[in-house]
Amino acid sequence: MLSVLICGTAITSQYLADDYKMNTPMLQSFLNYLLLFLVYTTMLALRKGDDNLVKILKKKWWKYMLLGLVDVEANYIIVKAYQYTTLTSVQLLDCFVIPVVMILSWFILRSRYKVIHFVAVIICLLGVTAMVGADVLAGRQQGAGNNQLLGDSLVLIAATLYGIVNVYEEYIVKNLSRVEFLGMVGLFGIIFSGIQL
Repeated sequence: MLSVLICGTAITSQYLADDYKMNTPMLQSFLNYLLLFLVYTTMLALRKGDDNLVKILKKKWWKYMLLGLVDVEANYIIVKAYQYTTLTSVQLLDCFVIPVVMILSWFILRSRYKVIHFVAVIICLLGVTAMVGADVLAGRQQGAGNNQLLGDSLVLIAATLYGIVNVYEEYIVKNLSRVEFLGMVGLFGIIFSGIQL
């Protein structure tokens, strides 16, 4: 279901950018954070004990603030990329998050991988390189200038930021709770996306 919703967001973003020249990357993200805020931050606020909203904010507010900022910017940048490159490029280049997560998990979470995992990442990186190269060549042939390269660069930046958020999310969900992660991302996501909106 989540994949269907992500696909819907991607298609909608591309459709709005191409057909209506309507670029609303922060509005689209703001609505997602609003839903997270309404559901999960409310759940945290209603909790009793040491894992309620107030106690979490007192102990770890700055960590979640940074996480919220990185997540907001990753979402903004990926939706912004649809203005400059194709839906296919965004979807394929977004796979760059896989090697980023592997590298960060190796060092931060102490995850260990098999040779087949590294082979898969090398194939992923070759695909990313081929996709950027194809967009640059297609842009030159169509006279589009550096727009494809800018769009592809934005996707790679967003994928790197997503990788950072994903590793931090895995750490929080394994050691703390899913509700805490989603509630705090909803809280700080709505603040940062609201300011940026």
